[in-house]
Amino acid sequence: MTLSNKPNSHNLGKVYLVGAGPGAADLITVRGAKLLAKADIVLHDALVDEQMLELCPQAIKVAVGKRCGKLSSAQQFINKRLLDAAKQHQVIVRLKGGDPMLFGRADEEITALKEAGIEVEVVPGITAALAGAASLQQSLTLRGVSRSVAFVTLAQATDGTQDEQGQEIQQPISNPSADTLVYYMGRKDAAKIAQQLIEQSPNQRTDTPVHILEAVSTERERLWSSTLGELAQGKADDWFDASSPALIMVGKALKGKTQTNETLESLSPEINNSLQDTQVLTNSRRRA
Repeated sequence: MTLSNKPNSHNLGKVYLVGAGPGAADLITVRGAKLLAKADIVLHDALVDEQMLELCPQAIKVAVGKRCGKLSSAQQFINKRLLDAAKQHQVIVRLKGGDPMLFGRADEEITALKEAGIEVEVVPGITAALAGAASLQQSLTLRGVSRSVAFVTLAQATDGTQDEQGQEIQQPISNPSADTLVYYMGRKDAAKIAQQLIEQSPNQRTDTPVHILEAVSTERERLWSSTLGELAQGKADDWFDASSPALIMVGKALKGKTQTNETLESLSPEINNSLQDTQVLTNSRRRA
């Protein structure tokens, strides 16, 4: 007879890691919206739009987001909340900004759930880089100019080593050499990023186009367009809004603009809003 310490999976709910998309409520996938509509509990990131939460009026809503420089939930605490929720509810949605599998620490949550015998499914979402390219109407790739794209974060890795005070030693991640670079969570290091690229990357020069998008796809979206050289000089430092997520896009494929735009009303053609009238997005309205 074999004994197991794992919980009986028949008594546990199923957890769905759902990508909320870049910001606008109607850019969530149809599958994601349907799961929200039947969820018993939704544990959501800090950047998830309030209008998206209107898609799950029946669900218990728990904010577990992490924001740079602000009081936020530790990952281990989030993992525990997911495990506890699966013991009490049948349909659990972990609503994560953008796509769950890109800079979302989904691997840690998936591992914790699987080790506890809890079924988990991932529902992809539109990541901010693709929404940014759509808003600019400029491809991240361009024949003869850019055939590689890298999504980058300045988050640092650890190898387990500690200093004399017992603190983990951070190992910086170097910049990749792709033709087009898209930096997530790089606001406070924007000038430093540009300086390093100019000094170290053969693909990037002072006249390389740069676009910075804040709150992409929402009505608060703003655009700063210039060059890598001006970004390195700190000319975008005072432009940033610390309350909005920022995306830094660098590369020749993005094409340059001569002016800096304080606000971006809309760079997209008029969009058919018929989706907002369907059952899936009954309570949403177009934000982009």
